[in-house]
Amino acid sequence: MNQNDVERIAQATLRELGVAGAVVTVTPETRPGEWRVDIQGGTGPGRLRIRCGQGSTAQWVRQQIFDQYAAQS
Repeated sequence: MNQNDVERIAQATLRELGVAGAVVTVTPETRPGEWRVDIQGGTGPGRLRIRCGQGSTAQWVRQQIFDQYAAQS
């Protein structure tokens, strides 16, 4: 899974959570398969950390975003 995939999934998932219009920036972390998702313009957390590697599904990334966003809101 590459940076564009993670960004696309994050934006779609945040829309589902009602965070429309937020600016999402996805940045790779130092360890392979780890991503930092910065969210500007939402009322929830401003940063999430996602883990996904080769063979990870969009559903796995989506679930991590849901879980972290719900836990921090």
